[in-house]
Amino acid sequence: MNTLDTAKIQLRSAVENAIKKAMENGELINAEIPEFIIETPADRKNGDFATNAAMAGARVFKTAPIKIAQAITSNIELDGTYFKRCETAGPGFINFFFSGDYYAAVLKDVETQKENYGSSDFGKGKKVMVEFVSANPTGPMHMGNARGGALGDCLAAVLDKAGYSAYREFYVNDAGNQIEKFACSLEARYLQIYKDGVEFPEDGYQGADITESAQAYADEFGDKLIDADSETRKKALVDYALPKNIAKMQSDMAKYKINYDKWFFESVLHESGEVKAVVDLLTEKGLTYEKEGAIWYKNKEVCTEILLKEGKTQDYIDKLELKDDVLIRQNGNPTYFAADIAYHKNKFDRGFETLIDIWGADHHGHVMRMKGAMNAIGYNGDKLVVVLMQLVKLVSGGQVVKMSKRTGKAIQLSDLLDEVPVDSARFLFNTREANTQMDFDLDIAVQQDNQNPVYYVQYAHARICSILKALAKDNIKPGAVSYDELKLLKQPEELELINHIAEFEDEIISAAKEYDPTRITRYVTKTATLFHKFYNACRVKCDDESLMQARLSLCLAVKTVIKNVLDMFNIECPESM
Repeated sequence: MNTLDTAKIQLRSAVENAIKKAMENGELINAEIPEFIIETPADRKNGDFATNAAMAGARVFKTAPIKIAQAITSNIELDGTYFKRCETAGPGFINFFFSGDYYAAVLKDVETQKENYGSSDFGKGKKVMVEFVSANPTGPMHMGNARGGALGDCLAAVLDKAGYSAYREFYVNDAGNQIEKFACSLEARYLQIYKDGVEFPEDGYQGADITESAQAYADEFGDKLIDADSETRKKALVDYALPKNIAKMQSDMAKYKINYDKWFFESVLHESGEVKAVVDLLTEKGLTYEKEGAIWYKNKEVCTEILLKEGKTQDYIDKLELKDDVLIRQNGNPTYFAADIAYHKNKFDRGFETLIDIWGADHHGHVMRMKGAMNAIGYNGDKLVVVLMQLVKLVSGGQVVKMSKRTGKAIQLSDLLDEVPVDSARFLFNTREANTQMDFDLDIAVQQDNQNPVYYVQYAHARICSILKALAKDNIKPGAVSYDELKLLKQPEELELINHIAEFEDEIISAAKEYDPTRITRYVTKTATLFHKFYNACRVKCDDESLMQARLSLCLAVKTVIKNVLDMFNIECPESM
């Protein structure tokens, strides 16, 4: 248990004991102690912690909150806790102030735990899958994939730090309708190399990458497919182009410092019979029907039942205009939705307790029906968590950028990683919550100054390393620091920084609970800001040896926290800049 949590437990116990004592001596009537909260005030000048215990007890103790607060403060014992004093405020709030022992204990926590500082067992080792990017392999990856990659990878890192067992997976859609469309597009471009008047499919993929893949095949194998039948030709072209596209995806992800535990191929679900099996299961449960030669899933019925249980009115449900979904088309081929149900069932069957999907915001209508489908096949749809991600706009010079300078074509992930340092991209994409639209400023991403958030944080770490090196030249090295020496840290800038360091583990846990790694980039950016503020206000090298060692201990704690965040997010942590 960290020092901050220990302090909270001490305070709750002290308040409860004070109430009991006040009841024993007749200051309060005998009654059951009501639930109350302990929280950090918005302004730390009002105290390090505050409680509403007095106001929460007004009805129970049949007296004014201010009198209850006075009874509590007159009976409270703070000896042996991390608090030095308390005071009443407003209508009955009680504010508490940390003692020097608290600040010393926080720094000792960091010194002892080092690279493990911030870690916890909150997740109890539960297996969690984070599936992210999962881009269509029929074309290059784009800016949405860049954002999703950074968010997904860093979310998995946060979950690991919070005590979960996180697993990263990329779902490759190498089967189904999009592959048939890919094949027809390749075939048309290939034939156009050798013949005039070959029409391109109306719903084909228009990207230049299709033309390039067809030309690459022709350059290598010539016109050998001209006289082949269409199915043979399409298969040969797909067998040639698809593995190259997937290999490019894998190399782009590796360049982006993302290493998946598994690349899961949709084709496996079809070959193993899992797609057919899940359709059969829904049929057995009476949740499918045939219409116009296709097999439909009763999505409207399933989702309506869920919404009614949640307390939604029928009028509300009607306005959603829920519709049923096709599982098997008239031609006998399964839909993407059928395969997606089978895929999520497969995930649960592999023992994952929670499934986290990062999807584009345009998939918001798919969330309820997928959760409903999980309930329909006997799993808990609430264990499927979908993080919806808004669009990204690339900006340079205040203008939206749509074309790559290098290729003159739409910007792809690989273009971005050629122009922007990977660390900048990973950090910047994690500065805005997934559900907000984002402007990614290319100019800031390449700057090596404090305008670039990742540079700003890295510089704080490098600055501490420089301080240590400069002191080492004067034969000054960090030494063992006692609790009494650490209690010499009393300046507001010192205490503010230590308070922030103390919150690291709680921030990790909150980020894991909210599936929001951007909390941690904001946290570490503030860490850097508070360090620079401390450094400018408090001279590390000073005549008081004990104070100097205490401030060195604080510098080392900040260095540890920054390194732990950057290591967690797989971002370089330089010692000089």
